[in-house]
Amino acid sequence: MDFIKENVVSLNDELKKKTPLDIALWAMSNAKTPVVTTNFRPYEASILHVCSKALPNIPVIWCDSGYNTSNTYRHAEAMIDLLKLNIQLFVPKQTTAHRDVVLGIPDIDDPKHAVFTEQVKLEPFKRAMAEFKPDVWFTNLRKGQTSLRDSLDILSFSKDGVLKVSPFYHYTDERLDVYLEEHQLPNEFTYFDPTKVLENRECGLHIG
Repeated sequence: MDFIKENVVSLNDELKKKTPLDIALWAMSNAKTPVVTTNFRPYEASILHVCSKALPNIPVIWCDSGYNTSNTYRHAEAMIDLLKLNIQLFVPKQTTAHRDVVLGIPDIDDPKHAVFTEQVKLEPFKRAMAEFKPDVWFTNLRKGQTSLRDSLDILSFSKDGVLKVSPFYHYTDERLDVYLEEHQLPNEFTYFDPTKVLENRECGLHIG
C-alpha cells in the first residue's frame, strides 16, 4: 500500500472521475484481504451493491448492537437475500436484556456512555477487524456528513494503516436516491443508533 500512501492525493483526484463500481474494482485489484462494514442504516444498499458486484464473496462485517429497529432487521434480511451477502455477524458479549438491567442506555452526557459505546459498538468492531485483518476496508462515508468526514476522501488510511475506500464519498443523498432507483435497491430510514444523540456525532468506528 506504500505507493497508494505516497500518491493518495493524485489518486483521489483520478478516482473522483470514476464510477463507484470502477473505484471498487480498482481497490479490489490492490487488495489481499478486503472487507466491507455495514450497519444497514439508510443508503447502505449502495456500498453493499457495489462491493458484492466487484467481489461477490467479500466478507460483509455487520456489528449488530442489538438495538436496531424491527424495520432495520427486516431491511437487513432483505438485503442479505437480494445480494447474497457473505455476512460476518459480530455482536456485543453481553446481551441487550442483561445490559438493560445493569446499565440501560446512558444519555450522551452520562459518564457511563463511554462504557456503553465500547460494549455495543467499539469492542465488536475491534474484534471483527482483529479476526479479518483487512488491508482494504470499504465504507460508505460521504462528504458533508460531519466535519471529520469532510477531512477525508475516497481513499484514506486508518491509524492502523488500513486503506479505507469510500466509493460514494462525493455522492449526495439525491444522487444516491437515483443510484438506488436505477439498480432497484431498497432503502430504510427507520434506523436507531443508541450511541448517538445528534446525527452529526461520530460513532467512533471511522475515526481510527
